Amino acid sequence: MKSRIRRALSRAKLAAVGAAVGAAVGGLFNRQAASSGAALGAFAGATVADLRSDPDGMLAALRSEDEEETEDGDDADEDDAAAAS
Repeated sequence: MKSRIRRALSRAKLAAVGAAVGAAVGGLFNRQAASSGAALGAFAGATVADLRSDPDGMLAALRSEDEEETEDGDDADEDDAAAAS
């Protein structure tokens, strides 16, 4: 439950930052552009928050299989060291 609340707050925070940046950029042009910029910025911020919170997100698809084997091997070495102690 705590992780769900933390994830929701992170998403809301990034959406608010995105909305503020979008409104500031849009406000340089006119009032309607500020409103549209805020909406698009909030959407972008929420999307970034989702990608950051998902361990199998967009960056996982770009990783090679060699890196995954190396990461798995590191975990096995730590488990062996802990068992030997």
